[in-house]
Order: sequence, then C-alpha cells, then structure tokens
Amino acid sequence: MNRDILLQAQERVAPYIHRTPVLTSQLLNDEAGAKLYFKCENFQKMGAFKMRGAANAILSLSQEERDRSVVTHSSGNFAQAVSLAALKLGVKAYIVMPENAPDVKKEAVRSYQGEIIECESTPEAREATAMAIQNSKGATFLHPSNQDEVIIGNSTAATELLEDYPDLDVILTPVGGGGLIAGTALSANEFSGKCVVIGGEPMNVDDAYRSLKSGKIETNTSFNTIADGLRTHLGDRNFPIIKELVHDIIRVEEDEIIEAMRLIWERMKIIIEPSCAVPFAAVLKQKSTFKNKEVGIILSGGNVDLKNLPFEQKV
Repeated sequence: MNRDILLQAQERVAPYIHRTPVLTSQLLNDEAGAKLYFKCENFQKMGAFKMRGAANAILSLSQEERDRSVVTHSSGNFAQAVSLAALKLGVKAYIVMPENAPDVKKEAVRSYQGEIIECESTPEAREATAMAIQNSKGATFLHPSNQDEVIIGNSTAATELLEDYPDLDVILTPVGGGGLIAGTALSANEFSGKCVVIGGEPMNVDDAYRSLKSGKIETNTSFNTIADGLRTHLGDRNFPIIKELVHDIIRVEEDEIIEAMRLIWERMKIIIEPSCAVPFAAVLKQKSTFKNKEVGIILSGGNVDLKNLPFEQKV
C-alpha cells in the first residue's frame, strides 16, 4: 500500500471525524506490566471508529453514485457510521440490521435518518437483504469491513496514534470482520519501522485466529459472544492484508472480556462496549508477551446498551 494513499484518506476524512484522544492509566499499566496507550475511538463521532471507514467510502463515490443512495448491513456501529456520514453528505442511506441488534444502535441509526430494514441474525440474511435493496434502489453497497475504501479509512486511527506515539512496539485491535485490524496493519507497516499488529478475538467466534493458522478464510457456526460487534467473518479484501501483516491473534474467554471491560470502566472512567474490551483482555491474558513494551490499544467503540450491562451476569 502506497503511504500517499493512506495520507490522502487521512486528509479526506479529517473534516468529518474527530481526532480522538489517547488516554493512559498508571493503574492499568501496573496491572498489565506494560505502558498502555488507549486510542479512544469510543469518543469518535457516532461513538466508534467505523465513522472513519464510512466517511472515506462515501467521499470516494462519484456524485452520480451518491445521488442513487447507499446501502449497508451492520449489527450497529457501521450502520450508525454510514447513516451519519450519508446525512452529512446529503446521501440517502438504507441500513440492513439483524433483528437482535441492540436497540440503542437502532435508535441511533434512526436519529441519523438511516432507513432500517431488519433481517435474520445471520451473515447470509444480511447479505441477501442488502443485495435486494441494491438491485431495487440502484444503491451502492458499502461493506462494513471488506472494502478497500473502508479499510483505508479505518487505517487513519492507527496513523494518528503513531503520529502521537511513534515508538510503539505493538498496536492491538479487536477482530470481527477484519476491517479495523487490516487498516491498522497497513498504517503500522507504512509509518513504523518496528510496530507489530496483534488482534484480540473472542474464543467463541475465533474464525480469524483459525484463518491466520490455516491460511484460508474460516467461518463460525456459532455467534455466541457478548462482543456483538465481532460476530462477523473476514473477507477476501482484508484477509490477504491480515495474513501478510498481522503478527498474531490472541483469543479470550467471555469472562475475560467482561473483566477487561469492567477495569476500563472503573479505572479510566470511560464507557466502552464489550467488543472494545477484547484487545485489552488479550494483553491481560498474555502479560509476558507485552511485558515492559509500549502498547497501543484501539478502543473501537462505546455504543453500549446501558440497560443490558454484563457486569452482574454469570457467564
């Protein structure tokens, strides 16, 4: 990937996103045995890093394509991102959402004037419903994670992080559809001579871990994880990047995700969603891997359902 392409994307999306802060916590540094730098995409517009990829994808369309509308499928954060980016750019957005998506995310989509079409909670149902709208409305399909413009837009979070902290040894992200970790890997590869990229993934939906081991895209038969944003599969655009540039993927259990989420809420006094806690859980699980290192963690989002917090639930 040419670094100019990444820098152009950063410049393109800048008027439509926040340059999010990087927070630290001595208590969490002590807990992990490393220096942790949290890139707070939970403070991003619409509450997640997805705004970066959505904005870059829509801004990359021709005016004719914008006039015809866009469509995507998403359990929540990309749905909100496309809705908000489309609203700001005067584009009609159709949003396919699984029927069990969190109400807080559906309400946010509606507030950004995205038109929701519900479907069954499977990747196949999402794709079929989105394709039907694409065909009937002439809409341009935007993939939440497996599209070059989205991946490149996502890279801007890591680019900012490395501008602020160029000596990072590693950056961790959660892994769901693969768009964030692929973009992060592109940025680290271009803008750092030493920074490696590692993913965190729920054990119950460990398709990316298995894909990295087997060298081909694997899938899940179960989607039973509290990390609702990670119940998706890798794609043919992001997997080659992941296979080439991602150093490792660490799997974590459900109780480890909840504990990592609790620590960030309690110690840093910020709201993050379960998917967001997964890379921090990975650091806590494999402390020896990160001992005394400079570790960037992208906190991917903060769109949590406050009526359904996991802290008192038994896993």
